[in-house]
Amino acid sequence: MSKLTPNKANGLDMENHSWGQNLQEVSVSIPVPHGTRSRDVVCDVKMKHLKVGLKGHTPILDAELFGVVKPNESYWSLEDQNMISVLLTKCDKTNWWKSLLKGGPEIDTQKAEPEPSQLSDLDSETRSTIEKMMFDQRQKQLGLPTSEETEKQEMLKKFMAQNPNFDFSTAKMM
Repeated sequence: MSKLTPNKANGLDMENHSWGQNLQEVSVSIPVPHGTRSRDVVCDVKMKHLKVGLKGHTPILDAELFGVVKPNESYWSLEDQNMISVLLTKCDKTNWWKSLLKGGPEIDTQKAEPEPSQLSDLDSETRSTIEKMMFDQRQKQLGLPTSEETEKQEMLKKFMAQNPNFDFSTAKMM
């Protein structure tokens, strides 16, 4: 199955719904007949399942989700009496979903574009991890050792200094 180019929201526009995502959330928009009231909407969000539709009708969506969500941090709303919007909070906030539903058409997640964010928006642990990754990427582009390679070289230098009588001429670095 060939992967599809994602829409502007990093999801897909389908026949009876469209979906999009960022790394934290997945949003689903489902058009319904104009004049629909919120009491007519059926929306059931479970960790791995989504069911959305109108009372007395076959559900519009009723399938296993591609990823796991937090039902108690997810919600739906009815907009302009003609669009059900569902906001699902992802459990794994580090990966793009290839599809809204298991077995559904897949997007090419390499073409997903994260919303611009500032390093200052991140918690200190995430920020330092990203800064290290950016440093290592720059080092590789310049043909210089990454932080891990530099660390290994430093450890080898210390070990050599502590063991001056040892012959390192045939030693191989792993």
